[in-house]
Amino acid sequence: MQYRKSVSFMKIRFIVIGKTDEEYLKTGIGEYLSRLKRYVPVEYIELPALKNASSLPVSEQQSREREMIEKQIQPGETVVLLDENGRQMKSSELATWLNHRMVSGIKSLVFLVGGPYGFHHGLKQKGYDSLALSKMTFSHQMIRLLFAEQLYRAFTILRNESYHHE
Repeated sequence: MQYRKSVSFMKIRFIVIGKTDEEYLKTGIGEYLSRLKRYVPVEYIELPALKNASSLPVSEQQSREREMIEKQIQPGETVVLLDENGRQMKSSELATWLNHRMVSGIKSLVFLVGGPYGFHHGLKQKGYDSLALSKMTFSHQMIRLLFAEQLYRAFTILRNESYHHE
């Protein structure tokens, strides 16, 4: 499959809950987002973690995170939840999935990483796409790095670059 530059008017927004604490993760995320910018405009947004979250019931944490997330989503954006129960795909399938969205005329694709307890059921019920990176469990901070790398990998696949090997 060949990526067509003339179609890529799409931008990617990556919205996460909470700061990335570990320096090695920050470095890795920064590296892959920088590489990704060669192919598509990228915006990375860290929403603040809830204060005193440990004193709140899980449902209240999820509800407050939902409110923060919904304030960030612009009309007309296509939203994708990175969720452990989402659809799993190989890297080449992610590339095809992205290409379909680019050629369909989507202007902004938003990927969301929720807090430690996942997404509020209200977000899941909105009909957003949902992707899972693995059946294994990873920290939400690590998912940021893994997904940034997978997005970069997908674009190199579409460009037939030598980064990905099958």
